[in-house]
Amino acid sequence: MSEAFHIISDGSCDLPPTLAREKNITIVPFYVSFDEEHYLRENVEIDVRDFYQQMIDKKGVYPKSSMPSVSDYEEAFLPFAKEGIPVICICITTKFSGSMQSALNARSMILERLPHAEITVIDATVNTVLQGQYVLEAAALRDSGAGCRETVARLEQIKRTGRIFFTVGNMEYLKHGGRIGKVAALAGGILDIRPVITLKEGEIFPSGIDRGRKRTLQKVMELLLEYLRESSLPIECYSLAVGYGYDLEEGAAFRDHALLTLKEKGFSIDEIPVYQIGATIGVHTGPYPLGFGIIERGIHDWNIRA
Repeated sequence: MSEAFHIISDGSCDLPPTLAREKNITIVPFYVSFDEEHYLRENVEIDVRDFYQQMIDKKGVYPKSSMPSVSDYEEAFLPFAKEGIPVICICITTKFSGSMQSALNARSMILERLPHAEITVIDATVNTVLQGQYVLEAAALRDSGAGCRETVARLEQIKRTGRIFFTVGNMEYLKHGGRIGKVAALAGGILDIRPVITLKEGEIFPSGIDRGRKRTLQKVMELLLEYLRESSLPIECYSLAVGYGYDLEEGAAFRDHALLTLKEKGFSIDEIPVYQIGATIGVHTGPYPLGFGIIERGIHDWNIRA
């Protein structure tokens, strides 16, 4: 049976390739380079594990990422346009990248050749693991029988609920990548201070500072709990995931601690998926980002409100 519409996302969504294939989602990869000359397509010519290993092995070398090109998007859109299958393309926040503009330019080129093609490009206003959750919500809507326009409308509703609460190993990569802004102002020049950061509506905001990994991760947990307490919806109405960088073992342990904490606080939750944060964001955070992504689900089981 042919699909009602197809979902495409740029590689910032950090969905594992096997999961993307399982959910019938096309990923248009970002590029990453360690020498500013040779750029490799993430998860095509370099996998995420190798990317982080090179960061660790080449300390003091700061990789760069590059957005998908117009031709990359055109190549992704064209087969579906030719088949008359509508496309929803979900791109990283425009405040971090020009990926969405590449997609819009490709859409214009496709429409010149195929005027009846239906391609909707959405600014996710989020990135990394949270963008992946957002893309999976689009897939859940599609697979439940929602139409293209209905899905777009619902996606526009829920994206404002998206939050990333996270910390990093140190300030080094944020500073070098130019993403530090208000975070640096908050931390000042204090030795070994690590930031706690919130991303919402496409921008990062400082949410605290502290010394040591354990203390900053506790602050990340407190931010999540505060978000859930302030919500009018039960936790079952949210998609929640843990994102980690190089260290899977640390990511899994953080997930286990989060599950235990949430249950102790009275939240009904049995599992939290753990996804690896990719190179698109990793170039700015360094090898050790760790935190939560949370967003309202596209489909609610309204019985849980009873």
